[in-house]
Amino acid sequence: MTTPHGAILKDTGPEEGRPIVELRGAGKSYGNIRALHGVSLAVHPGQVTCVLGDNGAGKSTLIKIISGLHQHTEGEFLVDGEPVRFTTPREALDRGIATVYQDLATVPLMPVWRNFFLGSELTKGPWPVRRLDIETMKRTADQELRNMGIVLDDLEQPIGTLSGGQRQCVAIARAVHFGARVLILDEPTAALGVKQSGVVLKYIAAARDRGLGVIFITHNPHHAYMVGDHFSVLRLGTLELSAARDQVSLEELTNHMAGGTELAALKHELSQVRGVDVDELPEESDLTAPAPGTTGTTGTTEGKA
Repeated sequence: MTTPHGAILKDTGPEEGRPIVELRGAGKSYGNIRALHGVSLAVHPGQVTCVLGDNGAGKSTLIKIISGLHQHTEGEFLVDGEPVRFTTPREALDRGIATVYQDLATVPLMPVWRNFFLGSELTKGPWPVRRLDIETMKRTADQELRNMGIVLDDLEQPIGTLSGGQRQCVAIARAVHFGARVLILDEPTAALGVKQSGVVLKYIAAARDRGLGVIFITHNPHHAYMVGDHFSVLRLGTLELSAARDQVSLEELTNHMAGGTELAALKHELSQVRGVDVDELPEESDLTAPAPGTTGTTGTTEGKA
């Protein structure tokens, strides 16, 4: 089996219950700065794994390890059950791991179809006078977008004229077309309004329904809970919470995301401010107790992702 980029893959169909991508106690250190430590994560086909955390929690470092930009310095990284150590993002892409970053890697003034095939253009004709196969690229881009439920009247329009949500969806459809089995989405709803965020969440669910394993990186627990099947909360480079959807409520997820200990300390401080009613705020035990059936770890690390 070959990828659209020409790499030859072993025909390793997903075994029942085996994750496509798995981290076991993985970590990353930059000299004496430990950005990530002891993180375990499993990404299964047809599931959305949400990774949440505040700034500096380690989300960016986690993305860079899985996408092949950086190498882990501790633990294991497995793809289809096989230990790997990617040296370039191209190696990760050839194994079916695609990343859609916040900037989307698009050229705003180029047409939609041209951005869809950016860096992987189709050509026709004999060498050395080969030329772009524009009609095939337009037809393929339109079909792939329609398969994801995206209908654009004019593929010639510059992609910069699309809304933020539409550009995110084009990037998702592009990754699916070029053989992604695991789709990493880096804060896809961070700069979007409510309506456009809903559009992106719909296409995340569509990618899951097509059998992809999705890693959804986000600050927003409400967005995560709408589409997520499993939730991992990072805090200071360690895994604070790892729970399936039926093991954690939205309120508990929000409390872990916000940092229960800090909220409890804030409640104590607010109680000393005149005019602030803290009676309705949750108690410290409510904020820090892990949900039943979940795993939670606490720890401190140095540095930021």
